[in-house]
Amino acid sequence: MKGIANIIQENLNGNRTGVYAVCCAQPLVIEAAIIQAKQDNTPLLVEATANQVNQFGGYTGMYPTDFIRFIHTIANEQAFPIENIIFGGDHLGPVCWVDEPAESAMQKARNLIASYVSAGFKKIHLDTSMNCADDLGVLADQIIAERAAELCQVAELTAIQVFGCSDLVYVVGTEVPPPGGATEEINDLELTSPMEVKATVEVHRQEFHKRGLTEAWQRVVGLVVQPGVEFDHTSIIDYDTNKAQALSECIHQYDGIAFEAHSTDYQNPQAYQQLVTDHFAILKVGPQLTFAMREALFALSYIEEILVDKEQQSYLRDICEAQMLEAPKNWQRFYQVPASQELLYRRYSYSDRIRYYWNDAHVNQAVDALLANLSAVEIPLPLISQFMPEQYQAIRQGRLTADPKQLVLNKIMQVTAVYADACYKQVSNEE
Repeated sequence: MKGIANIIQENLNGNRTGVYAVCCAQPLVIEAAIIQAKQDNTPLLVEATANQVNQFGGYTGMYPTDFIRFIHTIANEQAFPIENIIFGGDHLGPVCWVDEPAESAMQKARNLIASYVSAGFKKIHLDTSMNCADDLGVLADQIIAERAAELCQVAELTAIQVFGCSDLVYVVGTEVPPPGGATEEINDLELTSPMEVKATVEVHRQEFHKRGLTEAWQRVVGLVVQPGVEFDHTSIIDYDTNKAQALSECIHQYDGIAFEAHSTDYQNPQAYQQLVTDHFAILKVGPQLTFAMREALFALSYIEEILVDKEQQSYLRDICEAQMLEAPKNWQRFYQVPASQELLYRRYSYSDRIRYYWNDAHVNQAVDALLANLSAVEIPLPLISQFMPEQYQAIRQGRLTADPKQLVLNKIMQVTAVYADACYKQVSNEE
């Protein structure tokens, strides 16, 4: 099975191949992604972000070793080879501690990097692009690169200490979008210029060399840039290959490095194919996966209201709403809208802040109750047609059963299939 460096090199050689990164810690999403990779016989890149998983537990309550164990468990249940899973750490840096002075935030970032590497993560996104509490003004590229090299050194030393050598691959960059999409409404984006690419690569190369990381620099495979894709709460900026051609062409100046595109969620299928063609060889997806899962679960909750007695219903939508209102910190500051629109944003926003609540015990119990309730009855096809029309067509064509969990997984795989088609399938189609 090809590693990331080989995939990147094939892309740079003109083959339309890439890899998509599943940035999620939700079990149903992970299961769907594993099934997709198993069907396609491709590697699966799974990434945890610093705020999801860290040395303090993150919002999932998982340490890096827990996350890998969690993924392994689902992979074993699906008989998916563990060696075909690539673990990536996303936004690894001081992002969780930006309200602290740089010295203490970077110390926590160093510990974060060490915990990820020692757990077995192999793809490391060094993200030091954010200001800490005592950083003044816009953070200079020089400081970003110095801090990235500092964290790379920690990663290399940890890998050698734990595994005897380092086979880590790195992603760097200074134009890093916020995790999970834009926090405000957007109308247009300024693409990264070739001059900015050159400056970013050179300053990182210099700082790596200063710390004796010349060999590690050869394992830098990705550069985060702004290709002109983004989403906010209710709108999407679509990829325009014509605008990105100068950016696309300039990457050929840098051996073994392709672009990593963040916030690619919700693009049209042809956009992903064009992104891969234009050397955005690593495509990151996260919120769209839990968005699709939420769509499926909510659809099933409407079906449940018709088929199941009120006393036994899960009341999933109501419980989600209650938990979001009880603990508003994960959505309230992001959704600065009139009260009349808050329900719309809480439940249906592209930024999908509801994803932070799927780990809640009450919400989990409601999901389990929903799936159990609908597993105990036969769901009439007209109801599936009404609430899940694409899954209805799959059932009618004999590709899917009306099992509620399978309906959810299929809905999520509508997203993973589009990414897989862009990264892997079009090569075999051409052949």
